[in-house]
Amino acid sequence: MIKSMTGFGRAEYSDEKRRLTVEIKSVNHRYLDVNIKMPKKLGFFEASIRNLLKEYMQRGKVDLYITYEDFAEDNYNIRYNRDVARAYLQYLNEMGNDFGLDNDIRVSILSRYPEVFTLEEQEIDEDELWKDIEDTVRRACEGFVNTRVSEGENLKNDLINKLDGMLVLVEDIEKRAPEIITEYRKKITDKVKDMLGDAGIDESRILTEVTLFADRVCVDEEIVRLKSHIKNTKDTLNAGGSVGRKLDFIAQEMNREANTVLSKSNDLLTSNVAIDLKTDIEKVREQIQNIE
Repeated sequence: MIKSMTGFGRAEYSDEKRRLTVEIKSVNHRYLDVNIKMPKKLGFFEASIRNLLKEYMQRGKVDLYITYEDFAEDNYNIRYNRDVARAYLQYLNEMGNDFGLDNDIRVSILSRYPEVFTLEEQEIDEDELWKDIEDTVRRACEGFVNTRVSEGENLKNDLINKLDGMLVLVEDIEKRAPEIITEYRKKITDKVKDMLGDAGIDESRILTEVTLFADRVCVDEEIVRLKSHIKNTKDTLNAGGSVGRKLDFIAQEMNREANTVLSKSNDLLTSNVAIDLKTDIEKVREQIQNIE
């Protein structure tokens, strides 16, 4: 199957402990460029997420967003730092003695001093959390791939239609080629007749001139290669897979052959058809940029 590089996928997970939302979207890119945005507390999963994504995509600029909500009420512990409180009390007693002041420190006051009580987040069960993240990311990836496949099928059908149209143009150039030679021979013969009359016609000289002209404007090799490239493109599209780079290379080769046909053309009709062919090749190249 053919996949577009434009896609979108979304999945959610929710239970009594947490809620996860994963969104994936992508646009065209020469290589696979993944940008992940998620809470810092999930940062240690980034490498695993990147490896997981590679199972579903090979090319494209991909943005992945993860939102995370923790519902657990017992997710934090209050820690009493006894040694810190003892140190505060010791120095407060020393201050009282140094300045002859009454020590009026009570527990409620001492507890407000920095670091006497601290709020600590409990360690996350990484295996359990990763299981939920992996499942959610995979479901988002599956939806993401489905949109790519759907769009890819549309691209494939459009490209095949364009390739069929290009083949007609190539065949028009092929049919026109011998007519150009015939018309040139008639033109040069008529010119000689006008200048010298029937007695002055040297068939061998005319044949030589026509042969040289035919060699200059001959596009047989270009026609064969263009037909081969069009067939190769169709076969590659039907074979499917990650073929965007290969198709882009073939399109460049087709454009090179069309340029050669245009440069050799000494005929207005052929030039017009070659220009139309180049235009269609450019349209095909633009569409190929969307294929993974």
